Formats: sequence, structure tokens, C-alpha cells
Amino acid sequence: MPLSSLNEEQLEAAKAPFGYNLVIASAGTGKTSTIVGRIGYLLSQGVGPEEILLLTFTNKAAAEMVERVAGYFNKDIAQRIEAGTFHAVSYRWLKKIDRRINLKQPSELKTLFRSIYEKRTFHHIDADSKPFAANYLYDLYSLFQNATQEPFHIWLSRRHKGQEPFVNIYLDIIREFEATKAEFDFIDFNGLLILMRETVKKYEIPFKEVLIDEYQDTNELQGSLLDAMNAPSLFCVGDYDQSIYAFNGANINIIASFTQKFSDARVFTLTKNYRSTAPILELANRVIEYNERIYPKQLEVVRKDRVADMPKLLIFETLSQQYKTISQMIRRSTAPHNEIAVIFRNNASADGIEVMLKEVGISCRRKGGRSFFDAKEIKAVLDIATLISNSRDMMAFIHIFEYARGIGSATAKEIFEGFVTLGKGDMLTGLLQPADMTNPFKKRTTNYQLGLFDHPSQIGSVSRFSHIGLDENFMAHPILKHPALNSDGVRFLYDYYKLMVSLKNKKQPNTIIRSILSSGLYGFIAEQLAIRRATLKNGEVDSAKKDDALERIRQKGVLLLQLSHSYRTLEKFLNAMILGGRELSEGEGVNLLTVHASKGLEFDEVYVIDLMDGRFPNRRLIERGGSIEEERRLFYVAVTRAKNRLFLSYAKYDELKDITFSPSQFLFESSLLKKDGIYERLKSLSVP
Repeated sequence: MPLSSLNEEQLEAAKAPFGYNLVIASAGTGKTSTIVGRIGYLLSQGVGPEEILLLTFTNKAAAEMVERVAGYFNKDIAQRIEAGTFHAVSYRWLKKIDRRINLKQPSELKTLFRSIYEKRTFHHIDADSKPFAANYLYDLYSLFQNATQEPFHIWLSRRHKGQEPFVNIYLDIIREFEATKAEFDFIDFNGLLILMRETVKKYEIPFKEVLIDEYQDTNELQGSLLDAMNAPSLFCVGDYDQSIYAFNGANINIIASFTQKFSDARVFTLTKNYRSTAPILELANRVIEYNERIYPKQLEVVRKDRVADMPKLLIFETLSQQYKTISQMIRRSTAPHNEIAVIFRNNASADGIEVMLKEVGISCRRKGGRSFFDAKEIKAVLDIATLISNSRDMMAFIHIFEYARGIGSATAKEIFEGFVTLGKGDMLTGLLQPADMTNPFKKRTTNYQLGLFDHPSQIGSVSRFSHIGLDENFMAHPILKHPALNSDGVRFLYDYYKLMVSLKNKKQPNTIIRSILSSGLYGFIAEQLAIRRATLKNGEVDSAKKDDALERIRQKGVLLLQLSHSYRTLEKFLNAMILGGRELSEGEGVNLLTVHASKGLEFDEVYVIDLMDGRFPNRRLIERGGSIEEERRLFYVAVTRAKNRLFLSYAKYDELKDITFSPSQFLFESSLLKKDGIYERLKSLSVP
């Protein structure tokens, strides 16, 4: 039984009576063991595995917990537990009820949102009154869905004064955006939870207990889903000192108000830290105690190291000197590279350290930045494949045709709708075998917001493309009557047509991906991406850089092809890439991590870099609605990733931007720096 390995505090929590239980599990106190122990206890009490729901922050965490349960019970029992992130669990449930759900990444729906936004004309009231850009408005709308259930216009007006003149246009954009998503069965990650919340109100959930990991990072939308489930028993595990996702709508008040919400709630506190040495934990506690204490706790170090390394402060004259010296320290370290982490507040800090590590021949992997699946060349392949699996996916079509010269997102949307019209509701039919040859484009009713995008009544003639010399059947296609099409756009469209013809009868994911990678369409896309990446500031294209970019694109295609071999159907392959892509993209070497990406991980040796006031804490984000308390929790998370050795560093000067820095206030709060500017030499290491 997993209970046998628990300490007294963990065991008491794991064997808590059914009801509303909150476990305060600080960094390194064994929360995963406690959750696994709780599941084991439930199973021993006769609760069926299918009556247990485990909600985690990552699918990887869920898989690890289920695997540990399988180590005590048989694999069949463990796999019957419903486990995963809020989004993954909701997706599986909703697919059982309605297979039409077409999950899209935020970046894809942002493109759709932008295509709708771009059709609007904003009339400025005065010079100081400017509308939000499309991408920013989309991000605000996404945050709104996570953070509150009040009407959007009320929430927006309270947060952003001066936007009142544009609220009606914003609402109109959102209405069209939501209507378009509904028309094509598009759903985003927020939409999954909203739909799941409405669904569980209609269906009685089969779970006797719901376990929630990282409860402190629950946002209002997730909280409302839990409320809608109305589970007879909750087992919530979290630590308010590690609540670091306010930027995504996480509400620390959800964990703080647990005992007020549930009058009969029980609170358990895990105080024994198994991860870090005493000096590291003491430093972390000195800083975090500046925050208000929500639930009282006092951590106890279990490790009894005879000699423990003291946390060291590294002080540098310049940023480049900081990155170079730390890279050299890592090269000399005896710790395995995968047990070393460089942690930073902002992604911009990663570039300098990554370059210096490569200079000294050390491989590294970045997490919390751009994923393999975020690469434009990979997205292009997946978009093309998506349209084979689901020809209603307008967003995939728009993404592909953004590579065609002279075709923007608004025109691509109209071409897609034209194909749908010609195919009597099916885009691929409209492309390959149009039901009739009549003009699919109609003059729209003029809207005061859409005036700039109304087409002239005279539709273009296909004869203007006769000089291109394409297939005779394709040249007769009525889609070519779109007035915004030019010769380059038609050539791109023809390459797409030929690829779709060749893929018409192919079913295996690896066969489809191989065909896409070898097609003229993808070759053109790869060429465009390589040129962009090799273009110098003076506008010239560096041929060597272009060849290197093409080779990198080719290598990524080979990797994606390898991934596709594990799947028998295209739909399962695409779903796996959307839901689990980021977790498949990790490399090897020294870990370069944002603080958020480091959450839940631990390393033998940790460097927390760029501890300058303004960078960490990030004053700009504080001014935009963040808080010093949240920044302090981020610092606490960063330093408690270290098991044995912790280095904190800052630089006095950025020679590229000519900026002078002051040290982070957290270095003073940790007592590594004294307020009179005298450094504690026993605890710090000054680097000239």
C-alpha cells in the first residue's frame, strides 16, 4: 500500500474522512506521495477507480501519479482512474458526448479573431482615445473568460478607462467570433471548460471524490467547473506561497477562502521538507515571510547534511560577464547537466545564457519559451493535415494561405467560405469537385464597421490568369473569380489543389505527413520561412543562413514524421499534437527555465539569474496589475527548486542598452545583501 511510505502528517491527510479537505503542501514536502496515498486509501475503502477524478496542472504529472498507483495495484485498476488536466479531462468527456468538437490552439483562434477584427473601422473620439490592437483584445478576452463570470463590457470598463467608445465594436467582434467558432465547431481551451461546466449540470458525475493538485493556481473558470460538478468529496492539495499564475486568471483567494466556502472543511499542513538543504530553505523562508500568512506553517528540514553548501550571491559588472561566467561554472560543475537549471523571470534572459553555453560546448534545453510545436513549419504541416481530417476547419485554411503572396487572413476566410458554398457545405468538395460553377461571391450588405472591406460589385474574371499555364480544369474553377486574387495567390492555390488531390485516398498519418513534406506547397512555405530567417537588416538574404534554415526545417519535418508512426488514425495523431505537444518537445542538457516552467521540478544545482530590480521583481508587470507579493512567490518557487547548491546572481550594467541596475529587493530580504551595501562575505561570492 502507498500509505506505508508516508510520514505521520501525510498519512493523516491521506486518510481524511470524505468531505472537503485542503492539504497545504509546501515545496518539497511530498505532495505527490500524499495524493498517491490518498488514491490508495480510497481504493482500499471500496471506492472504484472509475469513481475517482484526479485533476493536475500537467498531463505529465497525472501520468506519473497514475503510474505510481499502478506500482501498488495492477495496471488495469490504475488506468481506469480519470486523470489529467482540467482541459484534457474535459476534452475526453466531451468527445464521448459530441465527436464534432474541433479543439484549436489559442494562436490559431487569435488569427481568426484578427481576421474578424480587421474588417472593422474604429472612429477615434480624440487623440488620447485609441482602440486595443487585435491580438491584445483577444488576450484580454481570454483572460476575462478565466478570471470572472461578469459581463465583458463591465469587466473591461472597470480595468481599462477610456475604452468606452469602442466597447460596442469589441462586443460585435466577440459576437461574430463566437458565432464563427460555433459554425465550424471550433473550441479553445477556455471553451472546453465552459462547455464542460454546462455539460456537468445536465449529467450526474460518477465521481465519489475529486482530487485537485496545484489548487493554489485554480482560476475562476476552473473553480466554477468544480462548483458545477458538486462532488460529494474534494481533496485539494496546494501551497499559497506557490500561487504564480495570476497573469492567467489564477485567484489565490480560492485557496485562501476554502474554509469560509466549506464550513466543515478540514485543513492539513505538511511541514517536513525532503528536497532542499537547511540553508536553501532558510533563505526561501526569510523572503516569503514578507508576504501575508494565509495559513500558518513552519517548515522543518528533514535532511541532516553534515556539511551543506551555503547559497551564494554572484555579483557581476555586466550582463554579458554574468552569462559567460555562469556558463564556465556550469562547465566545471560535477553535477550532471540534466541536474542543473538556470532559472529566470523573463524569457529575454535565456538568450544570453543559451549562447554562452553553446560557446563552451554545453547543450541545453529551453522550457517555458518556444516549443517544437510552435515552430511555423510544424504548424503548417499540422494545418494541412487537419484539413484532411476536418475540412470544416477554417482556421487551418487561413493559416496555410497566409503564406500566399497577396492573400491576407480576411481574403483567405472569404476563399474558404467560397469553397464551402461550392461544395454545399464541404470545403474539400468545393475545391476538388464543385457542385456547380456559379460565382460563390456575393456583394455584402454594407456595415459601418466593414466599409473598407466591401468588394466592388464587379467580380474578377478568370481570364486574367490565362498566362500562368495551369491545369485546364483548375483554370475553370469559379473560386478564381475572387477579385483580390493575384497570379502568385493562384499559383499557391493550385499547389494546394494538387496536394489535396494526391492525399484524397490516403489514411495513415505517416503516409500523409510524408506526402505533405515532399509537396511543392510545403516546399514553397519552407522556402519563404528560410528566406525570412536569413534576411539581414539591410534586406539582403544570407545564402549560408538560408541553407542552414532549410536544413533545420527539414530536420523538424523528419522528427514530426517519426512521431506520426506511433498513431493509426490521423485524428488521434492531431489530437495528441494539440493536447500533449509541448510535453513531447523537450530536449537534453542544462535546463533553461522560466520560473513558471520550473514549477514542480527539482535540480541538484540551480542558478537564479538577472536578480536586478525591474527584472526580478518585474516592475513593469506590477504596474500593469501584478503585485510584489506575486513576484515574491515567484522568487520562492525559483529558489526552492534547488536540492543542494543554489546560486543567485545579478549584474550592475547592461552594456548593450546602456542601463544601470540596482540589485533586487529579494537579495536584501534574503539577507544576502545588507541595506548599507556591505556584502556578507560568508554567504556571497563576488565576481570581478
